Amino acid sequence: MNKLSKNADDAIKNITDGQTLMLGGFGLCGIPENCIAALVKKGIKNLTCISNNAGVDDFGIGLMLQKKQVKKMIASYVGENMEFERQLLSGELEVELIPQGTLATRCMAAGYGMPAIFTPAGVGTEVAEGKEIRTFDGKEYLLETAFEADFAIVKAWKGDRSGNLIYKDTARNFNPLMAMAAKTTIAEVEELVEDGELDPNFIHTPGIFVQHIFQGTGYEKRIEQRTVRKVAN
Repeated sequence: MNKLSKNADDAIKNITDGQTLMLGGFGLCGIPENCIAALVKKGIKNLTCISNNAGVDDFGIGLMLQKKQVKKMIASYVGENMEFERQLLSGELEVELIPQGTLATRCMAAGYGMPAIFTPAGVGTEVAEGKEIRTFDGKEYLLETAFEADFAIVKAWKGDRSGNLIYKDTARNFNPLMAMAAKTTIAEVEELVEDGELDPNFIHTPGIFVQHIFQGTGYEKRIEQRTVRKVAN
């Protein structure tokens, strides 16, 4: 199977209106910048996006929000995006906020073929409304279903033509979990190498989970905020 795509536009060509997308990254670290730009360019609408965050106003998923491409956002942290806040308060955007560990575990469950998991996180809060609660050894647990996503779009440091991926530092968070959790996985990488060049001992995502891969360009690698210590006189 030839998994190599020419670029981001080619990699996302099969994504259509109304589908559910997982987008990797932690904050603005390790997000699929090229694919997000391609999605904005293509103008796909009514998307459900599953991500750790919603980007910022002029970067990441925030660019998709500006174009009104997102119908529903499922995330854990959204505090850096004014347009997200505006759409939420105006009722333009459907939002599901869930604990970060639950978000990760629901991705993992999908990858493992598990329909649901039980977690104590969210019991007794608004998160638990309308959901089944069971008691194990005297402690209550909330039933959370595995995600069902059409596409996972992830970003890795290195990858080969077979789709094997290596992530770097903080980017090794939601990217590996999402890569195995969707029906189709698209990976953009900073460096694309030939098969056999990656050390098998350091591969984080086996190529069997990846259907499309390409080498990205022009990464900004932003962070939300930078705080530095004042230099002592």
